[in-house]
Amino acid sequence: MRLLLDTHAFLWWVGDSPELSRRARRTMADAGNECLLSAASCWEMAIKVSMGKLELPGTVERFVPHHMMVNGFSELQIEVRHAAGVARLPFHHRDPFDRLLASQALAENLPIVSADPSFGKYGVKRIW
Repeated sequence: MRLLLDTHAFLWWVGDSPELSRRARRTMADAGNECLLSAASCWEMAIKVSMGKLELPGTVERFVPHHMMVNGFSELQIEVRHAAGVARLPFHHRDPFDRLLASQALAENLPIVSADPSFGKYGVKRIW
């Protein structure tokens, strides 16, 4: 199964945080599943680092690709249809990054690994 990781799920996995649920951790660890990180999540991390809301050990340019490689995660690029799909989404969530992730999940028929229940309002299957 292909899984889209919410930004916090990626960070909590990398940091081995207890905030990552058992189900999410088990699903991400399953070698039969492919974990995808959206370029939108990298963009979100970059913005939060520049605003001082997120600290990473090193630069975003090195941190994200390194941890994707080490963990065998794949990149989900942002396509025009993903960005355009945001226009069809109701405003259940005002976070532009999460709205783009919801659009990508719907377009690619992917469940999302996320603690945020708002994704369910868009009809996105959530694993938590």
